[in-house]
Amino acid sequence: MIGEPIIQFKDFGFQYYSQAEPTLYDINLTIHKGEKVLIVGPSGSGKSTLGHCLNGLIPFAYNGEMTGSLTIGGKETKTSNIFELSKTVGTVLQDSDGQFVGLTVGEDIAFALENDCAEQGMMKETVQKVADMVDMGKLLNSSPFELSGGQKQRVAFAGVMVNEAEVLLFDEPLANLDPATGKTAIDLIDRIQREYNKTVVIIEHRLEDVLYRHVDRIIVVSEGRIVADQTPDELMSSYILKGLGIREPLYVTALKYAGVNITPEMKAGRMDTLNVDMIKDDLQKWHQSRKPAVVEVSKENILEAKNLHFQYTKRRKILQDINFEIKKGEMVSIVGTNGAGKSTLAKVICGFVKEDQGGLYYEGESMKDWTIKERSHKIGYCMQNPNQMICKTMIYDEVALGLRIRGVSEEEIQPKVEKALEICGLLPFRKWPISALSFGQKKRVTIASILALDPKLLILDEPTAGQDYKHYTEIMEFLKSLNDQGVTIIMITHDMHLMLEYTPHAIVISDGKKIGDATAVDILTDEKIADAANLKITSLYELAVKAGIEDARGFVRNFIEYEREVERA
Repeated sequence: MIGEPIIQFKDFGFQYYSQAEPTLYDINLTIHKGEKVLIVGPSGSGKSTLGHCLNGLIPFAYNGEMTGSLTIGGKETKTSNIFELSKTVGTVLQDSDGQFVGLTVGEDIAFALENDCAEQGMMKETVQKVADMVDMGKLLNSSPFELSGGQKQRVAFAGVMVNEAEVLLFDEPLANLDPATGKTAIDLIDRIQREYNKTVVIIEHRLEDVLYRHVDRIIVVSEGRIVADQTPDELMSSYILKGLGIREPLYVTALKYAGVNITPEMKAGRMDTLNVDMIKDDLQKWHQSRKPAVVEVSKENILEAKNLHFQYTKRRKILQDINFEIKKGEMVSIVGTNGAGKSTLAKVICGFVKEDQGGLYYEGESMKDWTIKERSHKIGYCMQNPNQMICKTMIYDEVALGLRIRGVSEEEIQPKVEKALEICGLLPFRKWPISALSFGQKKRVTIASILALDPKLLILDEPTAGQDYKHYTEIMEFLKSLNDQGVTIIMITHDMHLMLEYTPHAIVISDGKKIGDATAVDILTDEKIADAANLKITSLYELAVKAGIEDARGFVRNFIEYEREVERA
């Protein structure tokens, strides 16, 4: 039940001391008790700065000039302190690892209570109660770093709930989660919000995934200003998101491609509420007007795995009897649950760890005796966590590092580095320190450092994690242009849209075994495989089924082919 205002921005503005222009201008926004609000916007729009204002990092950690007023729970934040604000606003960060302070789950959840010098008996009781709320009550003695991505997030969630904070702020909670775990996270947020009447603010790029459950309002931020404050049904009937380069839900884009004039009455804010009777005729006509494209695939293998096995310890088998063929010039997705073995497979391909049985073959030649250095001349690898890959202070030096190690002259290095930085949208920052970059920008630095080496086979682990749709599209279109020039690309991803739009071939790993190897469309319309691998059936398929289209899989294929035509026209 929505109540009185709990957060009020009035003519609010903020400018970091280190910047020449303000980041936020004239923010007027009221959020009521019990509301669930989603904040979206392109990178650099100011949405993260809004979040920092809510949890007190501005002005108490990030210095700058504030104008106007921001009250939380009736108190002006300028005259409060970060400790007081933390009692009202609990924050769950994008990177759960960066939020852990305890050696066990129980210790981590109890941290805030320990700071308050809570009585031990009450502390244990509260920790157990909160852990049970997020289904982590049986893992209190586990190390946070042994948990899956979804479990880590639940621990972080519990850690902010022990204070009984009235407002829960989630900063990109889905960034590192597979689709099914993301759905579970959204379910959990929804349940806690409803059962305990919490006020929830979510900052997230993955709009469609958040709209899996009810949201009261969507706040759209661009260039430091609020440009829309609407219900999901109202926003989906406009072209605001598309104009700002924010990805709409796929089913909404499909409706627009079919010529449907979306109105708020259609309730297109969520797939569950969409009034299909109002649009089914348009969808069927559009589907029938499309003709399937013919796709040609090379017959030569660039990479082949035969009966591949790998395990770190005798007790835990990571990869079991993996077989696949990747053709020259393909773009391939490797998908599956968190912890399924996808990243380990990439490490085996690159030679960072050696397979226990079976073998890998590059252009028909066994790679068994190839060193890491020999493999690196053919295969480039970009890790999921950029912080594990970066080893230089300055951006230019990081991207130039591989070329310098190979003995390339500085005259040859400069144009290669600048081209890679330009492709990744980082050329203006080439003289910046890496410490000044966001997580998403660091990701692009690591991609640039690999692109500068001109690999023939490129493996990218979650290349678009933390990217807005504009930068996602820029990176993916560049990778597609590389692919068009003959570079074979393998992407480990949780992004089902990336998988559908860019990678005709998909390999599915679950519990260390290959359970699917087909087209991306076939995989994401197969409920059995999706359930086994924590994938999510695409909303395009759901839309086609709801609209009574018999060839629902063909509808998805038609959408992807049409979108490619539109994007590249």
